[in-house]
Amino acid sequence: MNTNFFNQIAQLDFTGVLQLNISKGAETNLIVSVLLNNEQCGDNAKNLIPPLTFNATPQEFDEEFIQQITAPIKTVSGVMVDMEKFLKQMEEVKKQSAMEKEKTEKAKKEKEAKDKKYKDAMAKVDELEKEGKFREAWIKVPDISEYPEKADEIRKRKTSLSDKFATPSLFGAMEETAPEPPKTEEATADFSTDIADEDENEY
Repeated sequence: MNTNFFNQIAQLDFTGVLQLNISKGAETNLIVSVLLNNEQCGDNAKNLIPPLTFNATPQEFDEEFIQQITAPIKTVSGVMVDMEKFLKQMEEVKKQSAMEKEKTEKAKKEKEAKDKKYKDAMAKVDELEKEGKFREAWIKVPDISEYPEKADEIRKRKTSLSDKFATPSLFGAMEETAPEPPKTEEATADFSTDIADEDENEY
């Protein structure tokens, strides 16, 4: 007996394992259930797909079985393939999401560490300023290149401190030069007395 049943099965468009269960029904009928299983599909929802079940005579199966299962098998196969693609895409999305979250967390931690470093530095500047160590405080002000977003604040702080340590040195210089004129007067007075003494001696 020559049949082309398996040739027809081979021509069906499906991915996975096609399972046929055949049992005898009432009178001469056969009950055939067809289930497509795709182990590559990791979505458990595939288990909800029911098998195709037919109850017919052997002659009806010979004439129509392949036509009856062609479209449903193709559909079910496509659904499971799509489910697997969807799962893989979701895994990729989760992976990318985790990476983005990790980047965000890392950036946040770096920013927090940088902000803390800046605050600590400015606290030290405040402390030195209170102690009257304006020049040292000026040196401790963070560099603009490290904190470009705080450039204005840093410039104002440096200017404020430089004004404080520059002003006393200016007054100090004036105080040092102030006593000089009396010395000149004393020298002039001594010189006049010497001339007077010389004149008296000549007479």
